[in-house]
Amino acid sequence: MAKAFASQGDMTEKKITFDQIGEGLYAFTAEGDPNSGVIIGDDSVMIVEAQATPRLANKVIECVRSVTDKPISHVVLTHYHAVRVLGASAYGADQIIMGDQARAMVVERGQEDWDSEFQRFPRLFEGHESIPGLTYPTTTFSDDMTVYLGNRRVDLMHLGRAHTAGDIVIHVPDQNVMFTGDIVEDHSACYCGDGHFSDWGDTLDNIASFDVDAIAPGRGEALVGKDAVNRAIESTRDFVESTYRPAAKVAARGGSLKEAWDAVRAECDPKFADYAIYEHCLPFNVARAYDEARGIDTPRIWTAQRDLEMWEALQG
Repeated sequence: MAKAFASQGDMTEKKITFDQIGEGLYAFTAEGDPNSGVIIGDDSVMIVEAQATPRLANKVIECVRSVTDKPISHVVLTHYHAVRVLGASAYGADQIIMGDQARAMVVERGQEDWDSEFQRFPRLFEGHESIPGLTYPTTTFSDDMTVYLGNRRVDLMHLGRAHTAGDIVIHVPDQNVMFTGDIVEDHSACYCGDGHFSDWGDTLDNIASFDVDAIAPGRGEALVGKDAVNRAIESTRDFVESTYRPAAKVAARGGSLKEAWDAVRAECDPKFADYAIYEHCLPFNVARAYDEARGIDTPRIWTAQRDLEMWEALQG
């Protein structure tokens, strides 16, 4: 029997941090686990990323209540992945916002993603019995929209495909701070199993063009200051390119998925082996890079069964 995914044995509780990254802006982080963001407006609060379960969402709410008693009015979800969205019900928000494409992906593959993620990474679904079902937005948009929390302006934008086809970012102009979801990571592996390698770099360029003063990334520590922001953008770019390039070379000569796996490991292990969730992401990243290099533009839907078949193939 093939050995288990690295993440299935990861049961260590992570230390939570709650860092201010601008006036009324906070990043909830936990040593490489999924981050959430907090935007405090004049009369209410916006949450960015809901966590995987209502129980985990309550940890975010506890942090929010340490700095404000304003009601939570909006939850914004940067993409459709289960670990980001299934805790949304805990916040009691009137508005749950996604991009149009992210909602379409919930419809198309949300249940399969939930089932797949649950068996891959059980620790991230603490309190899974409290999830009421798939999370659907109350509001969607195509390219961009603006939400006003009183006088505080919050811009939501689709800047291009990257981690998924439906990624959005959230920009708060008065502090020049951005919440990027999993388009940008800090000392954490990018999960590319539903990604678009050929577009990711251009989307990073679009983020860089804002020249922001701070970023709350999808995983990793809050990035405060332009040096930290630029470092994380470039390390993310290096991770994505270092994954795709060797897999694409193998695919171009008609090599196998296992050969692509070996080639990507040779390129990435020396640089990224100490990154959070590196071993968890690697098989899915290689499979997607190999598919994209062979002309499969739309990522194939991951199911629990496909996960296992892919993993057994990679184990030889």
